[in-house]
Amino acid sequence: MKHKPIFTLEVLVVGLLVLNAVLMVWAVIQMPAWWLLIPLAIWLMLLGVLWCCGRSMRAALAHWLTGTVFDESKLKFSLGKMSAPTVLLSGKTILWYNDAFQQQLGCGETYLLHSAAKVLPGLSLAASGSKEGQLLHLGDRIWHAYASTVEGNTETISVVCFTDETKLRSIEKEYSVSRPGCIVFAVDGYGDVFGDMLDSERAGILENLYKILETTIGSTTGFLQRLAGGKYLAVVEERHLDKLAQERYAVLDEVRAIAPEKNLSLSIGVGRGAATLAQARELAEQALDMAQGRGGDQAAEKTPEGFTFYGGVSHGVEKRSRVKSRLVARALVGLIKQSESVVIMGHRMSDLDAVGSAEGVLRICKICDVPAVIAVRRNATMAGTLLDAFEQAGCGGDFMEPEQALENVNKKTLCIVVDTYLKHLVESQEILEKAGSVVVIDHHRKNDNYIKDTVLLCHEPYASSASELVAELLAYVGEKDDKPTRLEAEGMLAGIMLDTHDFSLHTGVRTFEAAATLRRYGAETENVRALFHVSRDEYVAKCDLVEAAQVYKGCAISLHDAFDAPVQVAVPQAANDLLTISGVKASFVGVKNANGVNISARSMGQVNVQVIMEALGGGGHQTMAGAQLRDMTLEQAGARIRAAIDLYEAARAQNTKT
Repeated sequence: MKHKPIFTLEVLVVGLLVLNAVLMVWAVIQMPAWWLLIPLAIWLMLLGVLWCCGRSMRAALAHWLTGTVFDESKLKFSLGKMSAPTVLLSGKTILWYNDAFQQQLGCGETYLLHSAAKVLPGLSLAASGSKEGQLLHLGDRIWHAYASTVEGNTETISVVCFTDETKLRSIEKEYSVSRPGCIVFAVDGYGDVFGDMLDSERAGILENLYKILETTIGSTTGFLQRLAGGKYLAVVEERHLDKLAQERYAVLDEVRAIAPEKNLSLSIGVGRGAATLAQARELAEQALDMAQGRGGDQAAEKTPEGFTFYGGVSHGVEKRSRVKSRLVARALVGLIKQSESVVIMGHRMSDLDAVGSAEGVLRICKICDVPAVIAVRRNATMAGTLLDAFEQAGCGGDFMEPEQALENVNKKTLCIVVDTYLKHLVESQEILEKAGSVVVIDHHRKNDNYIKDTVLLCHEPYASSASELVAELLAYVGEKDDKPTRLEAEGMLAGIMLDTHDFSLHTGVRTFEAAATLRRYGAETENVRALFHVSRDEYVAKCDLVEAAQVYKGCAISLHDAFDAPVQVAVPQAANDLLTISGVKASFVGVKNANGVNISARSMGQVNVQVIMEALGGGGHQTMAGAQLRDMTLEQAGARIRAAIDLYEAARAQNTKT
């Protein structure tokens, strides 16, 4: 069979009809008109024969090619009796197939010389020729195709075998959707919420809570188990976990509605995609820790690939107990005394809260009599006034450039990170990696990519600032006279005032208690206010940013070209000032730099800017967040910000509807 057919039978028939039509035209020109009836009759007769006998011709040709006539046919004995459907292609034309192919894939029809694209839609010889083969959905069945192709002089010859995997894939799908996952429910601030309640009132609320959870899990094939301390454990199949996720864990809204006046809320940790139940429980606990670290009242899903978050529309529940602060202070003192030296650092483009809280930690190191230094970039900080004040007070040696501090870091060095939990945002990742142990003190809501393998973590998202946390720790360190200096207290108070926008945002009882404690340490409010003073250039830059702002869905967006380093402090100040404009619920200020666009986001609490910045790869707090958009123009950054706002508003509308 050296001359391989490369046309389908339909093409051959069309060719014959075209040839006959040409002959008819020639007859009309060369012969009298009455002779036209003869070729016309022949043409119609040929058309009728082909119409009636085409199917029989195709069947006869297939009968001959498949070797059913010749007992010694090699095709018959090599492939014809294979149980797996097999087809031989010449280029893209079906040249031969066995009985199994005709019965299972061809439904008994004859497809000889048909186009493979029509009979086997989606078949790719390149994909099916790979080691993995190709999955094809043909009708209501799933086939795995494996092909072997040989190049010829004019056409390629391919042999394709098919394996029916319909049942296998059905079992695989059922296995996937029936995999068990774990859910851990926890009442936010259980001790603080129920601590002052009567037993009967507490029992009534907990009973309503359990009924809601029981109804939610009861609609699945899983089960619910009550644990101690306001925690509940459920084991649920993957199919139902997916449904709960699609509903965005509506149980959060139901629990919040039980006792709105008590600020009752729930944190949910979900472990999915685990190999074992033990691993699913571990993932669920990690997810719960993340949900609580982000302020509670939300669900966090943890899979081997990462986290997914739902909810988080309310403020974190403030904890009134100081037990944890006392325990953290004792543990921190022990770690400092065990270390040879300590390096303290905050985030890049450090602000008053980062530097103020770092100075408070430095005071703890001095009380422990352990050498310590603060790593900060003097030419890339928004706390220049505070650094100048320490230098004028003769404390300039407390600060060091990160590259210089790195020279003295070893495995016996303790690195204390303040005011950030993200590895890529610290002042120096090299110090973080080289130090023997790491402590993190932060108040921002948790997100993925946080600093792992810490020996001590002081993370309280309810707190207003890192300075508030450090001020509380200082109360449990040293003797009565071992207290911070006036300037150190003013630095921490400035950090609190910065992050609370002069005590107007995200403040709690403990925020004012920390401020009062710092005032007793000697902090003067007029001196603190002086730390917020800006130069004329900074004030002009701030005015330019405010003037350039445009309002989009209640959010002020201001984008500007790069500023010189000394006036970078104007960016967050402009974001704060934009909130004073009537009708503005949140502000986003983006400034161009060499790597892209830096964004500072602020809100009055009505808009969760942390969620919006997370959509852009950043993070932060509910009322204060930021992001860095790399390799992007101002126009592109503006479009990304507006898209993130749209996404946030759509999710909030969906949560409200559910």
